[in-house]
Amino acid sequence: MNWLAILAIYRFEMARFYRTLMQSFVSPVLSTSLYFVVFGTAIGSRIDQVEGVSYGAFIVPGLIMLSVMTQAISNASFGIYFPKFIGTIYELLSAPVTFFEIVLGYVGAAMTKSLFIGFVILGTSSLFIDLQIQHPLAMLGFLVLTCMSFSLFGFIIGIWAQNFEQLQLIPLLVITPLVFLGGSFYSISMLPPVWQTVTLFNPVVYLISGFRWSFFGQADVAIGASLAAIALFTGICLFLIWLIFRTGYRIKS
Repeated sequence: MNWLAILAIYRFEMARFYRTLMQSFVSPVLSTSLYFVVFGTAIGSRIDQVEGVSYGAFIVPGLIMLSVMTQAISNASFGIYFPKFIGTIYELLSAPVTFFEIVLGYVGAAMTKSLFIGFVILGTSSLFIDLQIQHPLAMLGFLVLTCMSFSLFGFIIGIWAQNFEQLQLIPLLVITPLVFLGGSFYSISMLPPVWQTVTLFNPVVYLISGFRWSFFGQADVAIGASLAAIALFTGICLFLIWLIFRTGYRIKS
């Protein structure tokens, strides 16, 4: 394992993050505050509790998941797309670095950035509500696995994209709607039975449900199903990345 190469890629990607650290910190703080003003105050004043949890606390896991997923995809996709755009990807491919080491460097940096955003939102949320986490280790585990799986997914998008518009296509048109419709700000038990069944086909439901369980000990679906969904999604992403480097799809031409 060429740890020096992995560290070089990781540090290069993190250097861009450090240059915009204040922006990266202020943006989630402001957006989280606005969510609490709109959802926590305006809507929360009309919804006392959801499954025995105050509405303000109930939306915290969904807020974190929404930001972490989008940030992981954005950072990973831009990280690998930019070398393609300026042509430095060929220098990387000709270096004595395996595809696994390349993925570790880029995905590791994207994971670090999205984890930072997740903890910033968690800290900001604690300023508005008295937040109790029943299973902190499980919470950290779900957060890390989500950051890793969606960073891998973002890496695939960065390879697939042929312009900057395509980088935003899937996050805006697919991921964000799935998160909003995946029980981020409501429990799927509040839906009519037919829509509950339809919602279970949304894979994001399983991620948010498992993450919410780590906070409140309650979940819309079984924890085993949530872990299986994350493992399946991660496995599919790893297989697709292996296939990309195996065939040279959109990186060698």
